[in-house]
Amino acid sequence: MKRVSVDIGGTFTDCFVAWGGRYIESKALTTHHNLALGFNEALSNACRELGITERDLLSQLDSVRYATTLGTNALIERKGPRVALLTTAGFRSSVPLARAKGYGVGLDHKRQMDVPNAQRPDPIVPIPMIAEVRERIDYDGDIVMELDEDNLRHQLRDLVNRGAEALVVVCANSVVNPVHELRIREIFLEDYPSHLLGAIPMLLSHQVAGRKGEYVRAMSTIIDAYLHQVMYHGLGTLELNLREAGYDKPMLVNHNSGGMAQLNSTDALQTVHSGPVSGIAASEHLALQTELGNIVATDMGGTSFDIGIVVEGGVKHYDFNPVIERWMVSVPMVHLVTLGAGGGSICRYDRMFKTVQVGPDSAGSDPGPACYDRGGMNPTATDADLLLGYLDPKNYANGYIPLNPRRSKQAFGDLCDALDLDPVGIAKLVKQTVDGNMANGIARELRTRGYDPQNFTTLAYGGNGPLHACGIARALGVKTILAPPFASVFSAVGAGNMDQMHIHEMSTWTTLFDANRRKFFTDYPRFNRIVEDLERRGREDLMRQGFADEQIRYRLELDMRYGNQRVETAVVTDLNRVSSPEDVLKLIDLFHTRYGERFGKGSQTPEAGVRINTIRVCSFVQHPGIAFTGIKPNGKALPPPTPVGTRVCHFVGHDQGLDTRVYDDAALAPGTTIEGPAIVVTRATTYLVEPGWRYQAAAQNAVWFTQTN
Repeated sequence: MKRVSVDIGGTFTDCFVAWGGRYIESKALTTHHNLALGFNEALSNACRELGITERDLLSQLDSVRYATTLGTNALIERKGPRVALLTTAGFRSSVPLARAKGYGVGLDHKRQMDVPNAQRPDPIVPIPMIAEVRERIDYDGDIVMELDEDNLRHQLRDLVNRGAEALVVVCANSVVNPVHELRIREIFLEDYPSHLLGAIPMLLSHQVAGRKGEYVRAMSTIIDAYLHQVMYHGLGTLELNLREAGYDKPMLVNHNSGGMAQLNSTDALQTVHSGPVSGIAASEHLALQTELGNIVATDMGGTSFDIGIVVEGGVKHYDFNPVIERWMVSVPMVHLVTLGAGGGSICRYDRMFKTVQVGPDSAGSDPGPACYDRGGMNPTATDADLLLGYLDPKNYANGYIPLNPRRSKQAFGDLCDALDLDPVGIAKLVKQTVDGNMANGIARELRTRGYDPQNFTTLAYGGNGPLHACGIARALGVKTILAPPFASVFSAVGAGNMDQMHIHEMSTWTTLFDANRRKFFTDYPRFNRIVEDLERRGREDLMRQGFADEQIRYRLELDMRYGNQRVETAVVTDLNRVSSPEDVLKLIDLFHTRYGERFGKGSQTPEAGVRINTIRVCSFVQHPGIAFTGIKPNGKALPPPTPVGTRVCHFVGHDQGLDTRVYDDAALAPGTTIEGPAIVVTRATTYLVEPGWRYQAAAQNAVWFTQTN
């Protein structure tokens, strides 16, 4: 296997190279103005370690897999085209009204409750750029009003004259009958062929999101259109950069659904949050291959702290109406919770509670934390770690970034005055706050879903995960925490382990059991036609990328509920077709069991009826991935190597600094056991062993932290 996988974060670009039997971890600062520059630098660092030129490496690779925050950054910075919306007459206000919840979507609970100061986000589509077209299709797909083509041409002409650079079409109930959306595109191309207009894209909502719900479907398509140009040019530039460097295969892009595809088969919306989702994918593979059971995946990078859940058996949690930035959309995305608690999170004085507030805003990579000495003036969590002695100013990020402690002390000056503490006291308070915030986020995420943190193995990865692992575990109340293999670039590892996959779904009104008439579902051909069509779409996507029909696998998922309940439960079934009453009963029984697991035994209400609201097909081709083996402690404790030095470090709960032994990469030998306090500084990251904790190394650079008192 010869593969490069890349995860672009808000601060660092992580690169993981699998080269035969060798695995190389590499990092570089993210270059937001041109992501290819950061990628090239990270790849160059890896090539130096391998002793090979970039051109020779790229010419021999099997694949390059890429997870990016380009779309996320474009939304935050509002770097996109002027988008126009064409919708069914009577639905003009759906997007501006935002289901009357637009002021709070995407905000934390505290800001959602602050209604007097609530502000809606600046609209992607301003009201003057929304036009109505006369047409109507009912819930069952029957045409109630034919498309008024003369009216349509007038509306198109008006939107183009207003400066539309991208057009979005959202017709009511188009997911069950897209005939009017398709006809609108035909008329648009007749009147405005690309050679006259300059290739303005037109996106049809039924092709972006397959479920009902006009608002979320509209926002999915609007965001996709808004990001289309940025993603096309940004990723196109990266692919051109690879071509010039000798890579002649299609570039693969990771999706937030947990799969990946070639660039020509990727929608812009699918790339949002693909980096953190890659880390959850790696956690899933780790859980399946090493039988760790339930896992909570935590990724602490330079900008944010991301939390994901993988329950035993490798089952992921999905959001089917996730929030992207400040908008709710309708695309399947691996469930992810993001906190503003990265190494670059900015620290401020909280006047209400007279303490330190950390995040949610971040110093990013440019200018970065004050200690980077790149012009940053705000104190951050990384500055606190430096003042506490955890980081080596001359050997941070393998010596790539020299740190300036004097800048950190200056940055904490205002906080020292406000709280009447010295810089070390402030740094301890920041460390305690950061660890507590992350632990609270994990506990809240698990307990609101009915899980106990004690029944989960917590993974701490990302550039700062191993540095804060002990503090997070102590605040969470767990006695063991794992820094997984290749912890500093674990999300990049996950990006390389994903299968090529496409998800297609369609809303349906399928009643498996009608409680009023006491009848079971019998229209098997209609159900099977929907599944066949979704499989066909996935098959076409994958065959377009060069795969043969026999390589493609399918997984059928159904969103089901009892009667008219609002809550839906996703059910995965090995029945790809329904042909008998026994098949229907099997689906009902599967849903009954899954519902009981989620909400408690006895909570099922089959007497209300059983319905399928969404049919979803995952079409995928499996790829070989990095194998995780031998990461559990083998019971053989090896003595630690000779320390490379000592330094005074400060810890929460200890008034005075403690002499702390410092080790290098030799401490990663499997079985090596070290009692805290200690620090292990490797080329990729820093492992902090706090007092009262034990460090034990396992295979593939995995490290277990266990509380001893």
